[in-house]
Amino acid sequence: MEQQTDIYKIAINLIPHVGDVVAKRLISYCGSLDAIFNEKEKNLAKIPGVGSVIASSIAKNTKKKEILIKAEKELQFNNKYGVKTLFFLDDDFPKRLIYCEDSPITLFTLGNFDCNHKKVLSIVGTRKATNYGKEICNNIINDFKNSGFDIQIASGLAYGIDICAHKTAIDNNLQTIAVLAHGLDTIYPTQHKKYAKQMLENGGLITEFLTNTTPDKQNFVKRNRIIAGIADATLVIESDVKGGSLITADIANSYNRDVFAIPGKISVPSSAGTNFLIKTNRAALVESASDIANFLNWNSDKKKNDIQAEFFINFEPDELLIAKELKAKGELSLDIISLLCKMPVSKVSSTLLNMEFKGAVKAMPGKIFKICVNLPTS
Repeated sequence: MEQQTDIYKIAINLIPHVGDVVAKRLISYCGSLDAIFNEKEKNLAKIPGVGSVIASSIAKNTKKKEILIKAEKELQFNNKYGVKTLFFLDDDFPKRLIYCEDSPITLFTLGNFDCNHKKVLSIVGTRKATNYGKEICNNIINDFKNSGFDIQIASGLAYGIDICAHKTAIDNNLQTIAVLAHGLDTIYPTQHKKYAKQMLENGGLITEFLTNTTPDKQNFVKRNRIIAGIADATLVIESDVKGGSLITADIANSYNRDVFAIPGKISVPSSAGTNFLIKTNRAALVESASDIANFLNWNSDKKKNDIQAEFFINFEPDELLIAKELKAKGELSLDIISLLCKMPVSKVSSTLLNMEFKGAVKAMPGKIFKICVNLPTS
């Protein structure tokens, strides 16, 4: 049964013209993964954003069979090499990504790491890193370790700043994860295979791409949203005025995540991008690990909980269901609450409004909600 479920988790990514947003909508309307593949074509076509072409790809027996066969082969590869399949409704799926509307619906991971580590910092930068950039990268990660911070470093395994961040994290015995722009059947660039192998011991690899996916340019751009969304903040160390690092910074800003940048000489091209981020208020200027820790309030081991109301709130059944999901998973978007609670979006919206009036939940930018009261223990 579990294997069949994993096949569907992979198969939904193989449906032509179905992206992450439409895939989540399909699940919301159909109720479950297997229900999508068993739904009638005419019903699928009525779902907003689906249409006749996608409905046909899902419902026609020949196409459906082809998709499921490919998914089964992918699962066989995963089982053989110990690759874990994470679905966005699974408890161990990266919770920080759930808040991002365009986040992947399925991820594949290899290694030994916590997708929901307490402190995660993404570090990105130019592939043509200077000695200055490498020194800054080393110093910041070393200082985090020496100051007793147990942080996880995320990057993209590319040349330059990326691999410098991974190597320094490995040397400091800090968890580090590489977000790949291809499947787990290969490593790009090949020169970094030895570092990828070391990372599996305390960290690992993560990707949304299936095997036999080539590391094309558009895939690197696409994977940047995972680098931005999987962390508490993104640090840019050296970048030209154009490039993947600035794309990642823009995405992180769109997710309401903190972005930091290292300043540099105005005459050096590799500092033009970071200086631009700072000058246009797209990133905060930082010079050290201490600066980053202060911005993120990491200097205190106290839990960053909101002040919890101690009085008892009389929840209605639907309100209690939503409250429990928010308590268990943290901040959630309107659509994700709808999926988890199996309620129509309209009903979730009205229920949340009532809960706001009671002071039980707080609405934040981007239709994100969080619980702000204690729940009954019984």
